[in-house]
Amino acid sequence: MQFIAQNLAPIMFAGLFVFLLLGFPVAFSLGACGLFFGFIGIELGVLPTSLLQALPLRIFGIMQNETLLAIPFFTLMGLILERSGMAEDLLDTIGQLFGPVRGGLAFAVIFVGALLAATTGVVAASVISMGLISLPIMLRYGYDRRLASGVIAASGTLAQIIPPSLVLIVLADQLGRSVGDMYKGAFIPGFVLTGMYAGYVVLIAIFKPKWVPALPLEARTIREDSGKAGLPSLLVLTILSTALAVTLGRNWARVVSWWRGETVTTVPTDETIVVAMCAGVMFAFIIALINKVTRLGLLSRMAERVTFVLIPPLLLIFLVLGTIFLGIATPTEGGAMGALGAIIMATVRGRLSMSLLKQALNATTKLSCFVVFILIGATIFSLSFQGVDGPRWVEHLLTALPGGQLGFLIVVNILIFLLAFFLDFFELSFIVVPLLAPVADKLGIDLVWFGVLLAVNMQTSFMHPPFGFALFYLRSVAPDKAYVDRVTRKQIAPVTTGQIYWGAVPFVIIQLAMVGLIIAFPGIVGHDTVEKVDLDKVKIEMPADMPGSGGSTDPLAPPADLQPGSAASNKAEADEQKKIDDLFKK
Repeated sequence: MQFIAQNLAPIMFAGLFVFLLLGFPVAFSLGACGLFFGFIGIELGVLPTSLLQALPLRIFGIMQNETLLAIPFFTLMGLILERSGMAEDLLDTIGQLFGPVRGGLAFAVIFVGALLAATTGVVAASVISMGLISLPIMLRYGYDRRLASGVIAASGTLAQIIPPSLVLIVLADQLGRSVGDMYKGAFIPGFVLTGMYAGYVVLIAIFKPKWVPALPLEARTIREDSGKAGLPSLLVLTILSTALAVTLGRNWARVVSWWRGETVTTVPTDETIVVAMCAGVMFAFIIALINKVTRLGLLSRMAERVTFVLIPPLLLIFLVLGTIFLGIATPTEGGAMGALGAIIMATVRGRLSMSLLKQALNATTKLSCFVVFILIGATIFSLSFQGVDGPRWVEHLLTALPGGQLGFLIVVNILIFLLAFFLDFFELSFIVVPLLAPVADKLGIDLVWFGVLLAVNMQTSFMHPPFGFALFYLRSVAPDKAYVDRVTRKQIAPVTTGQIYWGAVPFVIIQLAMVGLIIAFPGIVGHDTVEKVDLDKVKIEMPADMPGSGGSTDPLAPPADLQPGSAASNKAEADEQKKIDDLFKK
């Protein structure tokens, strides 16, 4: 009993994994483990009997947490967009755009995956949409099954790192940091990772061209009357829009200075990118609208189609992320506007129905309840774990590692990577991150940077076998039996589970390489840092000639003419006494 009492923290931590391995749901495993060891600690005299009285207050604190409101908003937005046909239009149009080059369909999947990530923030919606729409086309035209599966699953997981990601909301809550700061920090790493995916496809197109064939001529449906693809006008429009965006980006500080009426020398990079992108998109939209109304023939069919298909999601990105980055809206308010924007977009497209709305609301409620139940279970566990000095045990365990900050980061990332084989990102966020955050803060690691690093690492939990959820989502929509293609009338072989697993391996390696890049080049994660102030070193000094200083070193000393015993002081006392006497007489 004495051994158990002295080592209750590590025993409790090991007991949690026993509960999880027994197959109980994570939320109930966390709660049961916390209550079980809480009662043991009380019986052994390690914990006070009043410990569990704090539990109701903690649960009410979860209910009052406004940050978590962003989760149902972004989930509803993503589900409505996924069912409104936006992903289908994007994949069809971008696939036609990149079709003439090797790997064009894979590039389209990556590009659309990034756009869906920046609008939906839900991995399941992205993977299922692209699996249903693009996988049959890639199989039809001879893409390697492993590459096709890996590209779709990996592009869907971009929704975990590119804002407005649900993971970043949860991590911000657990790390005690602003969701807006987490979004700003993850903005550039998310698109760098997208570029790394595209770079891998480029290498495949060079060294394994048979794996990624170009679309045949008969499959390129968006063509001009002359038979040409109509790319030159799209190229000109892109160049003009980009030039306008870059010009505005370079002069954005001057615009902000004019707006505020004061000189502003620097503005955040993410804010500049979002504003410049919105300006370029609006310019392209105006040109395409003028071309369509006046029928001047300024743009080809391809240019017009691409412009009108890209405008809605890009404007929605600006509505959500732009307002957050510019400080106009909080993430919760941005999520509410995004959900409303998705409903309006689906209504305009004629895709919104009561059944679609019910399905989206039902799925949103389930996911939100899932998150809240895990958070309640994690709160019960953490209450007992803190009571037995668990955080101090973890801190001593991790701060004693050789190598300081670097050693800590290497061990933590290896631990997260291994745990991700068995736990998903919600479970990792609620169980492991609260234990790591205090140690990282004590070692002087910026917690926003640390959160983005963990988010990239947790992305692998969707990808690596055997429990990668993105692989499960893809398996649910990939053909498991041979079928006859409706276009070519050829028999298409099924996609096996082994092909899906092997296709994910290169992209898991790319994700780990991104983790190494963030550690090697911390500046990739950009956000506004607040300089810490040591309150013990703050001094307030008053000049000797300042009224109230009294020529004394005591900052609270009265002026010299009101020092005790002076004529002015005696007169003031007499006047005060006279007022008191008059009051008593009345």
